[in-house]
Amino acid sequence: MSQRKISLAVGEYYHVYNRGNSKQKIYTNELEYKRFLSLLYIANGTNHFEVGRMKTEDMLEFERGEPLVAVGLYCLMPNHFHIVLKPLVERGIQQYMQKLSTAYSMYFNKRNHRTGSLFEGKFKARHIDSDEYLKYLYAYIHLNPLKLIDSTWRVEGIKDPSAAYEYVASYPYSSLQDYLGIVRKECVVLDPKYFPDYFTSPVNIKTELFEWLEFAPKIL
Repeated sequence: MSQRKISLAVGEYYHVYNRGNSKQKIYTNELEYKRFLSLLYIANGTNHFEVGRMKTEDMLEFERGEPLVAVGLYCLMPNHFHIVLKPLVERGIQQYMQKLSTAYSMYFNKRNHRTGSLFEGKFKARHIDSDEYLKYLYAYIHLNPLKLIDSTWRVEGIKDPSAAYEYVASYPYSSLQDYLGIVRKECVVLDPKYFPDYFTSPVNIKTELFEWLEFAPKIL
């Protein structure tokens, strides 16, 4: 469902995602992942920024102004990304995603000596209309990196939950580490006060992630 076919209303929750054109990789190394993570922060504000002139490590210190959206969780995969957002102003998601996608595409194309569209059209968005659906997304998005070590996990199930959890908990390009209380600069991307306090404590997260996947058959 494209963002043009649903109303992105202030105060509602949305699952926003996109992937590379023709399923190509949109992150090929650590520098590109870190650039996108920094853009998740700096693009979320009313202040103008000259991103082409900024070093990645300086972006998280930028005074970005009033936020356009609240970011609840995210995960970056080699050829796609997932973000859960709550718009705080009218057209907040549209403004945020335009700034984010444009800035990153320009960076990626220049860095990789390419031209043309990086993403597969405009971003997609789905309205999160129930508590069960939002819980499912907290689990599914944070477990998404399992695809990198077991492409069949969603169909055949998680064979070794402890190993699976250790892998996703160490994956640096999702927001799970922030919920686990790991101190890192990227934590400024999130604004969890606008979202339900599902992860009540780091020690419960492992159990909650796997339990919440059970909501999937009722939702999808």
